[in-house]
Amino acid sequence: MNTDIENLFKDKVLGHPAGLFVLFFTEMWERFSFYGMRVLLVNFLTMAAIGYNPGWEWTVENAGALFGTYAMLLYITPIIGGWLADKYTGYRTAVIIGSLVMTAGHASMAIETEFSLYFGLFLLVIGTGFFKPTMTSIISDMYKKNPEKKDGAYTIYYMGVNAGAFFGMMLCGYLAEKVGWSYGFGLAGIFMLLGTIQFWLSGPLFGKIGAKPSKEHEVELPQNINEESVEVGEDDTELEERPNPFTTLDKILIVISAVIGLAYAINDPMSKIAGVDMFSFLQIGDFEGQYTAVLFALALFLILVVGRILRYTSVVRDRMIAFIIFAFFTVFFWMSFEQGASSLVIFARDNVDRMLSGGAATMFNIINTLLTVIPLIIISYVLFILWKKTFSKIPGSNIVLVICFLFMWGIVGWMLNRDYNTIAYDVTYSALEKPDLDDNGEQKVDKDGKMQFLYIPVSENTKSDATHKIVKRTTSIAEPLTFNVGDKLNIAPKNNEATQFGFLDGERLEATKQKAEELNRDNGIVGATITKVRDNEVEITVSWFSILNSFFIIVFASFFSKWWESKYNPSAATKYALGLSIMGLGFGLLAFGAAGIVDGVKVSMIWLILAYLFHTLGELCLSPVGLSYVSKLVPGRMIALMFGMWYLAIAIGNKLAAVLGGQIENITKEYSLSTFFLIFTIVPVLAGLLIFFLNPVLKKLMHGVR
Repeated sequence: MNTDIENLFKDKVLGHPAGLFVLFFTEMWERFSFYGMRVLLVNFLTMAAIGYNPGWEWTVENAGALFGTYAMLLYITPIIGGWLADKYTGYRTAVIIGSLVMTAGHASMAIETEFSLYFGLFLLVIGTGFFKPTMTSIISDMYKKNPEKKDGAYTIYYMGVNAGAFFGMMLCGYLAEKVGWSYGFGLAGIFMLLGTIQFWLSGPLFGKIGAKPSKEHEVELPQNINEESVEVGEDDTELEERPNPFTTLDKILIVISAVIGLAYAINDPMSKIAGVDMFSFLQIGDFEGQYTAVLFALALFLILVVGRILRYTSVVRDRMIAFIIFAFFTVFFWMSFEQGASSLVIFARDNVDRMLSGGAATMFNIINTLLTVIPLIIISYVLFILWKKTFSKIPGSNIVLVICFLFMWGIVGWMLNRDYNTIAYDVTYSALEKPDLDDNGEQKVDKDGKMQFLYIPVSENTKSDATHKIVKRTTSIAEPLTFNVGDKLNIAPKNNEATQFGFLDGERLEATKQKAEELNRDNGIVGATITKVRDNEVEITVSWFSILNSFFIIVFASFFSKWWESKYNPSAATKYALGLSIMGLGFGLLAFGAAGIVDGVKVSMIWLILAYLFHTLGELCLSPVGLSYVSKLVPGRMIALMFGMWYLAIAIGNKLAAVLGGQIENITKEYSLSTFFLIFTIVPVLAGLLIFFLNPVLKKLMHGVR
């Protein structure tokens, strides 16, 4: 393998072996497909079943339950996948297996049936289990003889992660929202397949690196516990790590808690969506049985962890307690941060003003062009260098990469051209005018004392009589098509509130009628007339806001990296406190922006943009602590369990995020939208303050580990 590593470092791209950039592109396409699907799922599931771009009309609560289980399992299966890659398949084979399984998962989701959706998510969870832990293992193998370059290699690799997330959410989201959901899901699968092929064809470049199961595990051991910072007078024999094998009771506790945890993950969406609850016999009053089971499993797991920790020497025991405290606060961070996949998607769709006209539309199009084209030029240049260095060794892999980029440039060009040529039109249609009544049956009045009315568009299926008052209403549509004043056309609602409309071409018109017949419902097709040709207009997609996280990471990552390397590098607890508090402030801005809004009023998009900025700054504060402290604080014999525990904390955070995010409509209806965001303001800020005040305790428990 040493010869293979030396050969890799002969062909360099930007100072690193060409093989690193093969991994860069492989990870980029995987993240493209993962985030491209992720940004669509909750939006698709909760969109109205009849309309311009119909979804499945699930409640946000049900969609959150399903997505939460999916997100939770994504952090569990890599533990098993990493073990299988180590022991049986090898890293490179595991990557190919995982990629192919994920490709099948995306293809299944593009079919848009209930079975294909569940089966697709199942395949994505299994595929991620093989893929996620193995890519970084290959990089680790590559840089064994060049450890000083490893930090730079991981920086480049994570740029691939963010580039993939950025383009995946932008392009899959755009296709899904503008053309149809299956196109977005399908695009994710296409790039996953192409990424798999280019990695498979790059095999000759790596030789035996990652090809066979490793015989040894190289674990970064905890820092020397005899450092100067250890209290004087401690008995050195006390600091030696004693054998601590898993007892029969330990193994029983692991199995029981794992089985209950997995059962809960499956039961939560099953009980909400299908009404099948395997834990119903444990229900206590209004407290669901599945939560009783989870608390029981958590208690067993705590008994396991505490029991094992108590068997270690005092210094090791203290360090592990510090690690568990960090893992505990990790749950609060991801519980809030991962609202980006659930409640913030719903908020962006239903409550944010995403329509820009005239100069504002032109300005957005220019900014969006720069945001998209500049990174794509840079990455294309990297591909050009890679081609020059490696074409003679791996021509097939390079050709597939070029096909990927030609395809990507084509989609980007189509997207930008479509937005630059979208024009707004005023259209009139007939609507039923009805009094807007409150809960007491009294007609509502606005702040000026004027009576309020509801206007229900008259569709093809609307039945009216002489008692109904029919009036003319004007709305706008925005399409990359040319219409003239007086043109007759069919429109349908684009959102669940039927306040925005889109033009139905022949294909959409037929699909809408067919769907209405299947559901035996009003088809919602409204006849309209063009009354005015307005200025150019652009509707920002819901998914566009999600790319801001990746963009801000790329912009600010180097600043934080330099901060952590300077003499002002804060302690781990301070980083956690900053991360939690800054993210909480982001939600505070949303709470302020949403304060006092009434039905039909949209929030300025600036509040959501600022929220994503603060969430990203919080992530950059907290991210360096993470997994690095597993190897620093945990003894070798415990490291596998604690890696699992760390991923479990993230998994729980993801599940809680989706479950709580699924309550956005219920909390908004009962209280207000501002109240919902205040929950995610107060909880992280309080958690941040708490861990900040625990800093002296944590420093003592860590015994000199930095």
